[in-house]
Amino acid sequence: MQIDANDLSAFYEAPMGQVTRRLITRRIRKFWPSAPGLRILGYGFAPPYLAPYLGEAERTIALMPAQQGAAAWPGGKPLSVLGEENALPFPDAMFDRILMVHAVEAADAARPLMRQIWRVLAPSGRLIVIAPNRASLWARVERSPFGHGRPFTRRQLSRLLGESLFAPERWDTALHIPPLPAGWIARDGASWERVGRTLWPRLAGVHLVEASKSLYASAPVSAVKNSKAALAEVSG
Repeated sequence: MQIDANDLSAFYEAPMGQVTRRLITRRIRKFWPSAPGLRILGYGFAPPYLAPYLGEAERTIALMPAQQGAAAWPGGKPLSVLGEENALPFPDAMFDRILMVHAVEAADAARPLMRQIWRVLAPSGRLIVIAPNRASLWARVERSPFGHGRPFTRRQLSRLLGESLFAPERWDTALHIPPLPAGWIARDGASWERVGRTLWPRLAGVHLVEASKSLYASAPVSAVKNSKAALAEVSG
């Protein structure tokens, strides 16, 4: 289920959304501290997380899927565009960095979308996918945009990336705070985030994974086991 762009904008303007943005942005910046001269694409609803790179990247574009609708971003010269998830309007290998947020969980077809992302990412580029954690409370609360669409386990997200010719390189998590009323989160969210990372790391609201572009698909473990069994039979 895709959330409307206006609803996403309203969430990030509210106290809960502002805390969410700060906590997730800290983790993104651990992966990408800076991006001087790079071309960056944000897919889904990425403007809240692209702002830190506006002053240093060569080009920063926010592409929003047609079923979601677009929101103007930023003020002044607009850098947001609307497009179809199975036909991104960019040439091959155009971007050095791609950030996907509010994207894979809401896609009509995740694998065709990921193949388009693979196509427009440069060979040496990097991708960050942010997806709701199936085990978290955030995936069950509708007042959060992470409570809509399909949540993922780490294994499911890794499998999607492998089948789409991406190699996961680094993992992280964010939103270890419970999705409580906005006033409470705005007041104590940062403190509880630190506590949650220590006490309940598996219950984080979102997975973050940085991936590189691969030329070869990874075979599922079951397929590898079946292949070994078949080879053993032939050898025997």
